[in-house]
Amino acid sequence: QVQVVESGGGLVQAGGSLRLSCAASGRTFNSYAMGWFRQAPGKEREFVAAILWADRSTYYADSVKGRFTISAANAKNTVYLQMNSLKPEDTAVYYCNADLSYYSGTWSGRGDYWGQGTQVTVSS
Repeated sequence: QVQVVESGGGLVQAGGSLRLSCAASGRTFNSYAMGWFRQAPGKEREFVAAILWADRSTYYADSVKGRFTISAANAKNTVYLQMNSLKPEDTAVYYCNADLSYYSGTWSGRGDYWGQGTQVTVSS
C-alpha cells in the first residue's frame, strides 16, 4: 500500500504564489510519472502537471503553462508544484497522484494512489 500526502495549500490573493508538496511512502513501486490534478466546485477533476521519472520531463495543462512549475526531489517519491501569478480560477482542491499514465492524449492517475487533496483558494 502506498500513502500519498499533499501539503501547502491555503488562501492567497490574486497574483500571489503558493508551493504545494506531495510525498508518497509505503510499498516500493515503479511509476511512470507523478503529478497533480485539481477539482473546482461543480467541475470534474482536471489534469494540471506531471513529471516523468525517466528523464524528469514535465507536462502542463494549457491553463497553467508559464505560471506553474512541477519539480521533484532526488528521491523518486516527492514532487512539488510552484504556483505563481495565481488567478481566482485556480481555486480548487489540488490532488497528487503517485502513479500517472498517459494514453490517447489524456493523463490519468492510478485509483489507489491519490492523496487526500489540499485546498487552494485565490481571492480577487
